Amino acid sequence: MSNPGDGDATPLTSIQQMADYLAVGCKPASEFRIGTEHEKFGFRLADLAPPPYLPGDNQPGAIRDLLVGLQAYDAEPILDGENVIGLKQGGASVSLEPAGQLELSGAPVQTLHDTKAEFEWHFEQVREVSRPLQTGFAPLGFHPFATRADMPWMPKGRYAIMRRYMPLVGTLGLDMMTRTCTVQVNLDYASEDDMVRKLRVSLLLQPLATALFANSPFKEGKPNGLLSNRAHIWTDTDNQRSAIPRVMFEEGFGFERYANWLIETVPMYFVYRGGRYHDVAGQSFQDYMSGKLRSTIGTDATVGDFADHLTTVFTDVRLKRFLEMRGADAGTPDMMLAQSALWVGLLYDEAALAAAEALLRDAGWEDAVTARAAVPTQGLAASWRGRNLRELARDVIAIAQDGLRSRARLDPAGRSEASYLEPLREIAAGGPTQAEHWLDRYHNAWHGDVRKIFSESAI
Repeated sequence: MSNPGDGDATPLTSIQQMADYLAVGCKPASEFRIGTEHEKFGFRLADLAPPPYLPGDNQPGAIRDLLVGLQAYDAEPILDGENVIGLKQGGASVSLEPAGQLELSGAPVQTLHDTKAEFEWHFEQVREVSRPLQTGFAPLGFHPFATRADMPWMPKGRYAIMRRYMPLVGTLGLDMMTRTCTVQVNLDYASEDDMVRKLRVSLLLQPLATALFANSPFKEGKPNGLLSNRAHIWTDTDNQRSAIPRVMFEEGFGFERYANWLIETVPMYFVYRGGRYHDVAGQSFQDYMSGKLRSTIGTDATVGDFADHLTTVFTDVRLKRFLEMRGADAGTPDMMLAQSALWVGLLYDEAALAAAEALLRDAGWEDAVTARAAVPTQGLAASWRGRNLRELARDVIAIAQDGLRSRARLDPAGRSEASYLEPLREIAAGGPTQAEHWLDRYHNAWHGDVRKIFSESAI
């Protein structure tokens, strides 16, 4: 999750200002970039427990020590009060999710080959620093055996507010915060119309992505009856700011309509001033704009506050000054790279985007939410307009492959970006998803010992 700063202090008085803020993201296709974010669970090698922020007696492997060690790689600390809670590393950043899940927010890069190199460099850094700390990291969608009480909490002011507020608006919000990991890719748009086209295609296909990348079939040491427990968690976290909003499919949707929805529908979490978080969770952003919270927090709404508020929306595709694809569980490095490849192939080539729109013609919000409700349990067997998602996957992956080949971005060995789709092609052809693979390992090679998943999934 994002780390706010004291941003643009321009007074915020109109919807148009918010629409203009979003419109700054528009750029020519020649400037489109790829930004991949991915999270992973830490574990101590000795007992597989999640490492705390601070070291305990005779317990190496604290998260703070990891962040301090990573500063050796040209990284500058990000502080919350006196606590190091992240790192800036050139165009990338390293941050902490609420229970210490380690996240890389990758730099905006030009090709998927660059994304692959960034993955490898980050993983090597984490391995080198983790080794003397006797810790490891594994990218999985939901923690396979820890209880909610087992998970530590990181000393970030934003998370303290969310920890208090989440149980008021859903039953699973604290699980989302502490026991899930995701991978997402952030992609650009050229104009408001281009944003709407890409947003709708990616929203309609987000349930397919959830099924393809399902990687959380365990809870507290046993199969949970789901393929993506992470996706299930989001169904009762905070539904005012999550899922697939109907407004995004309404006629006339654009930057202004989105800003209206955001301030009318999504309650606030915080206002950040002078290095301090002010807890206003549940309050209306409209009331904040009109000055009704001035006596409570002593400040008026600014453009920077709107930028922070954008980061508190958790829809399956999030609109900021770019689009964030948020439907996938974290997984193997090859699968996380495939997640970026899928969306780059679909959205960054005009012919591919048009082909995806044609494939999805007449599909709408009801189709997306129906499929979204089914995929945590059914995965690729979930139905989609008279067929199943595995059948749809074959067509979608073929379109993405054509889009990547059309981009013609080759690595030094002459390989196309389309090569990164290979794990998805295998699944679409009938191979197991990550969740199905782990369930097979659990019932056979592991003899019911889910803890073995960390040694096999560690980066």
